Amino acid sequence: MPDDVSGGQVLDETPAVAVVDNETLMEQVLDAIKTVYDPEIPVNIWELGLVYRVDVDSEKNVELDMTLTAPSCPVAGEMPMQVQQVIENIDAVKSCRVELVWEPPWHPGMMSDEAKVALDMF
Repeated sequence: MPDDVSGGQVLDETPAVAVVDNETLMEQVLDAIKTVYDPEIPVNIWELGLVYRVDVDSEKNVELDMTLTAPSCPVAGEMPMQVQQVIENIDAVKSCRVELVWEPPWHPGMMSDEAKVALDMF
């Protein structure tokens, strides 16, 4: 190890970064998405079927297309930013872009069985 000017040893200050493969990162991204809830419905946005596409590229950039239950949803400006923030909080993610889309229009049939049970829709 090289010495510093004071005669002590210089420690490598590079933090250890865990190497995460894309499959593991995708699992982490999906887990993060599942922490975001529609404020009017007690079900996360993944189970509601609001997330249409999630891609992770080789550089660990995440792209996501999502919608809302209705264009007039009061959280239209906030929810995509919330999703972006929870994904960007994952250490291995380099960047995240969330696109709000309206096609195809969301409908209750897009919900998972788990969401339908939670909302007593069976």
